[in-house]
Amino acid sequence: MNDRLKLLFLCTGNSCRSQMAEGWTRHLKGDIVDAYSAGIETHGLNPHAVKAMAEAGVDITSQRSENIKDFADQKLDVVITVCGHAHETCPIFPADCRVIHVGFEDPP
Repeated sequence: MNDRLKLLFLCTGNSCRSQMAEGWTRHLKGDIVDAYSAGIETHGLNPHAVKAMAEAGVDITSQRSENIKDFADQKLDVVITVCGHAHETCPIFPADCRVIHVGFEDPP
């Protein structure tokens, strides 16, 4: 039995904010959390996000841009939307999946 928390970060394109959140979660709590990220669309990894994370000591180069539809059959414990668009258009998840919004502004 797997008691690890299954956590999905959701944003519009799964290129920056959600990828960074997944990377930080895996880096800091990967021993107890299964972290994923997805987008309403897929835009690929943002090279600025990859660089910023590398400068902080977190490698996200193996992560891939995923679509939320790819998680339709997966049981998730928590979905965290990290941008307003994803929060507004967030799909419906089962009642036992908690959805939280923690918005982050785009960097300049």
